[in-house]
Amino acid sequence: MRFFTQRKHFRDLTEQEVIALAISSEEDDARIYRSYAEMLRPDYPATAKIFDGMAAEEDEHRRRLIGLHEDRFGPVIPLIRREHVAGYYARRPIWLVENLGIERIREEAEMMERDAERFYLAAAGRTTDAATRKLLGDLAAAEAGHQAAAAELEEAHLDHDEKEAEKVISHRQFILTWVQPGLAGLMDGSVSTLAPIFATAFATHDPWTTFLVGLAASVGAGISMGFTEAASDDGELSGRGSPVKRGLASGVMTTVGGLGHALPYLIPEFWTATIIAFIVVFFELWAIAWIQNRYMETPFFRAAFQVVLGGSLVLAAGILIGSG
Repeated sequence: MRFFTQRKHFRDLTEQEVIALAISSEEDDARIYRSYAEMLRPDYPATAKIFDGMAAEEDEHRRRLIGLHEDRFGPVIPLIRREHVAGYYARRPIWLVENLGIERIREEAEMMERDAERFYLAAAGRTTDAATRKLLGDLAAAEAGHQAAAAELEEAHLDHDEKEAEKVISHRQFILTWVQPGLAGLMDGSVSTLAPIFATAFATHDPWTTFLVGLAASVGAGISMGFTEAASDDGELSGRGSPVKRGLASGVMTTVGGLGHALPYLIPEFWTATIIAFIVVFFELWAIAWIQNRYMETPFFRAAFQVVLGGSLVLAAGILIGSG
C-alpha cells in the first residue's frame, strides 16, 4: 500500500540511503542514551555509566558507518532520517519516559537495541557489497549484545521484578499489534460518530433513521480507519506486526465504537432508545479512559479529561445541531 503514503518504504531505499539512515539513527540513539545517563546519574551512578558506555559504542558505530560511506560513496551523506521512511521504528521523546522510573527506561533501552538489531539484519540482507554486509552484520551482533547490557539493569536495580524476557516481548507485541490500533479505532469510532448520530436523532426523532445514519457512519469510519492503519506502517522495521492485523483491529474496533450507541435506536420508542444510548456513551467513554490507563500507561485523570470531556463536547455539539 505504498501509494497511500508520501514517505519512502525501506525496500525502496538505495544502499547509500540505507547507510545514511543508519548514521542518523546511531547519532539519535547516542543522544538518547546520554540523556538517560544524565537523568539516572544522581540516584543510579553505576547505571548511568552503563548508558554512557552504550552511547560511546553508538558513536563508534556511527564513525564506522561514516567511514564505510566515504569509501563507497564519498563524503556527502544524504539527509535521510527516521521520519522520512514509512514503517521505520520511532523513538519515544525523552520527556515521556523520564518520570516513569528505571524499569521503564530499561525497557525502552531494550526496545531500542532490538529495533536497531532488526534494522541491521534487514539492511545486511539487501546489500550486495561484501564489506558492507560484514559491517552491518557486525553492528547487528553489537546491538544484540547491548540488549543483554540493558537487561542487566533490571537484575541490578529491580530485584523484585522477575518477569521473563519472552513475556515482556510477547506483551509488547500484543500491545503494538492489537491494543494500540484497536484503542485508536475505538476512540475514533466512539467519539467521531457521536455528533452525526445524536444530531440525526434530535433532528428527526426517528429511531430507524438514526440507526441507519449510525450504521453508515460506523461502517464508513471503520473502513477508513482500517485502511489508514494498514497503510501507515507495513511493520517491516517498526516491529508493530502485520499491517493486516493492525488494520483489522483498528477497523473492527472503530465500527464497534460507533455501533455501541447506534444499536439502541433499533428500539422504536425515541426517548427510551435515546436514554439507553446516553448510558452506553457514558460507559464507552469511561471504558476507553480505563484502557488507556491500563495498557498505554496514560495517567487516568489525563485520559479521562481527554476522552470523557472531549466526547461530552462532541455529544453536546450533536444534540445542539440536531435541536436547532
